[in-house]
Amino acid sequence: MDLLAKDQEFVWHPFTQAQTAPIPLPIVKAKGAWLYSVDGKKYLDVNSSWWTINHGHGNEYIAGKIHAQFLELDHVIFAGVTHPKAVEVAERIIKILPTGFQKVFFSDNGSTSVEVAIKMVYQYWHNKGIEKKRFLALEGAYHGDTFGAMSVGQRGYFNAPFEHLFFEVDFIPFPTEENFSELLEKIESLFSTASFAGFIFEPLVQGAAGMRIYKAEWLDAFISIAKKYNVLTVADEVMTGFYRTGTFFATHQLKQIPDIICLSKGVTGGVMPIGLTVATQSIFEAFLSNETTKALLHGHSFTGNPLSCAAICASLDLFEDQSTLDAIKKISDSHRRFIDAHGNNPVFRSAKSIGTILSLEVEVGEGSSYFSEMRSEAYQFFLENELLIRPLGNVIFINPPYCVTSQELEYVYLKVMEFVTSFNSRLNNQ
Repeated sequence: MDLLAKDQEFVWHPFTQAQTAPIPLPIVKAKGAWLYSVDGKKYLDVNSSWWTINHGHGNEYIAGKIHAQFLELDHVIFAGVTHPKAVEVAERIIKILPTGFQKVFFSDNGSTSVEVAIKMVYQYWHNKGIEKKRFLALEGAYHGDTFGAMSVGQRGYFNAPFEHLFFEVDFIPFPTEENFSELLEKIESLFSTASFAGFIFEPLVQGAAGMRIYKAEWLDAFISIAKKYNVLTVADEVMTGFYRTGTFFATHQLKQIPDIICLSKGVTGGVMPIGLTVATQSIFEAFLSNETTKALLHGHSFTGNPLSCAAICASLDLFEDQSTLDAIKKISDSHRRFIDAHGNNPVFRSAKSIGTILSLEVEVGEGSSYFSEMRSEAYQFFLENELLIRPLGNVIFINPPYCVTSQELEYVYLKVMEFVTSFNSRLNNQ
């Protein structure tokens, strides 16, 4: 039985309707920005394998550090135990983040890093004996697929079967030039009730909602109101961290500093699973007590895994290399040139970029939707042209590994314009 036959018999894939989905790509090798299938075909990993791969596949420096760590210490319980790489990770992350953060809590992935943040917020107020039960989030948010993370995410779509189990959350519209002043009044009104425990957001870019980009000064204003009314703020940097928005963290573009930051995806260069929830000293101190029940009684079997920590440290080493920063700038500049050349083309409802992310909302006539029929057509077109791009409905986004070449990027742009021009022509002729 071959690979695909066995896959169809035994594997349940994520975010996939098995009844109607095409046969999955049988990828057997990856190197640099490229993926290779069992039949020898290759595909440029334009979306960095779910926005995780920063330095490219098979990076030999990261591989060497993981191998060396495996020979030294592969895994150890992290409750009541520490090890050098976890301490190094925590110290280095704290030094890179904006001033004010002090403690790093380790978990397993992006969803759980958010889950931990939510538990920190609720238990912070519980430990202080203050009743605050409400959360604020942005419409269109995606923070993961565990129950707390789903609660603060967009309702409907993926989450409808579970909503009766979610806790109370208020949502405000995604900020725009038109509604910003109204949102300020809305947030002020909500937070003045003194019933809000926390406010969670994806800083500057909403990922799953279609790579929607908004201004740092708007988010600064929201956080400022939260601080005014003593509402804890959580920045979900799972996707936006590690130079995806042009700075090391999106929060580096803010004047107001959140209380908690969630990290995952590219934290290891995308090669090992881990999550980090980073908090201020004041958050941490609310859990200090002679009562064990006031501790953060949360953990995972692979919390602080030394191999993942070694990958983080190796990735951070690579970010200290000027050639990595030059590569990031090259991608960012290239995206801006594309916007200058094509941003006003009527085939796009909107075309924006921030850092290494290029977001292209294609005009489809019936409005934007994660379930737009354009997605399947575009996905297949790109595969036929050696590109692995998973559009978010009718939003095509380009978010490549930093090792991508200028020639490869130009080829991506060429094929994107070829598809959207053809699609728009057929749409107008219907």
